[in-house]
Amino acid sequence: MTASERITTEVTAWPGVTAGPGRRGEFAFKVGRKEIGHLHGDHAAHFGFPREVFDDLFAQGRVTYHPVFPDKHGPAARRIEGEDDVRDVIALLRLNYERVATT
Repeated sequence: MTASERITTEVTAWPGVTAGPGRRGEFAFKVGRKEIGHLHGDHAAHFGFPREVFDDLFAQGRVTYHPVFPDKHGPAARRIEGEDDVRDVIALLRLNYERVATT
C-alpha cells in the first residue's frame, strides 16, 4: 500500500471520519464539517492546529509552516518520506481528531 492508502485506511476507521477529494486537489479527512487534515498525494500532509499546539509541534520538529501561509502559527505541513512520517501523520491526524471529536 502507498503512504496515502495506509493513512486513509487507518484514519477512516475512526468513528465519524469521512474522507474524499477537496476543492483544490487535496484528499481531506473530516469529522462532520470540520477538517482534521488533508493529504497531497503520498508526499505531504497539511493540518490546522491552534497556535499553542502548532508551536509545540513545531518546536518538536514534527511540523513546519504551511507553504501557503508561511510564518503563520496554526496552518501546518508535514512531508511524507518514509514509514516514520506515515506513523506521525496518523498521530497528528489523531491529535486533531480527538480535539475536534470532543467539541
